[in-house]
Amino acid sequence: MSRIAYVNGRYVDQRLAEVNIEDRGYQFGDGIYEVVHLYNGRFIDEDRHLDRLERSLREIRLPMPMTRAALRHVLAEVARRNRVTEGLLYMQVTRGVARRDHAFPAKSVPPALVVTVKRIPSYPTDVDRWAAACITLLDLRWARRDIKSVNLLPNCLARQAAREQGAIEAILYDEATGMVTEGAATTFWIVDEHGVIRTRHLDHVILPGCTRGALMAELSEAGIAFEERDFSLEEMRRAREAFITSATSFVKPITRIDGKPVGDGTVGPVVRRLFDIFARHVKGDLRNAA
Repeated sequence: MSRIAYVNGRYVDQRLAEVNIEDRGYQFGDGIYEVVHLYNGRFIDEDRHLDRLERSLREIRLPMPMTRAALRHVLAEVARRNRVTEGLLYMQVTRGVARRDHAFPAKSVPPALVVTVKRIPSYPTDVDRWAAACITLLDLRWARRDIKSVNLLPNCLARQAAREQGAIEAILYDEATGMVTEGAATTFWIVDEHGVIRTRHLDHVILPGCTRGALMAELSEAGIAFEERDFSLEEMRRAREAFITSATSFVKPITRIDGKPVGDGTVGPVVRRLFDIFARHVKGDLRNAA
């Protein structure tokens, strides 16, 4: 079956979908995107993703392309037309089509909206096989990383560097301070040498991850302490456990960084428990999470 995309008001065969070459997303990366996990026909943390979409759009002075209710309908319709119940839905809003000029169009043009969906493998059940390795890299991204911009070249270069070293993610750090920021496309967490679950506090330096926020809510509900407190590369290297979160990573244990084991190099008890808690969150059953 051909994949169906939503492109600026029309549902079209994805192989035939087109955008104007003067779309500002193509010319300047002038746009915002979101990726939402679809599990068993349900969008996971949909409100968090739509809230973040609206916030990012406000930060670059770009209006929503339609009401939230209408956008929800489009997302559901794209999933329905593609008969996808387990997948990833991608949405992108750009400033639209205008003569190429760095400044915003002098006359208002309608925002452009593209929505696609793709199938993904079933939600992981074996936490040990879900574990992976990372590398560390200098964070070379722009200063407003809290905005989920389609400008992703530094992220792409970081992910490629990780792949070439047999890893799945690059953990980024600030050159001046040596403090860890986040992954190229994930939130990074540690269980430090004292057993404290930590991730960096929110500001303009990192993206406010939706999976990050959802996991924090579940940790609070379960009475599990954590700290939003940054940490250095050295603290990271002394950590007992580490993991990443995102809409595609869920809770993913990291057992090796830069070729060296995290802790004893196996999935630790804290991350194992958090993996189970988030699996129940996705599946809509937290009754046994504690």
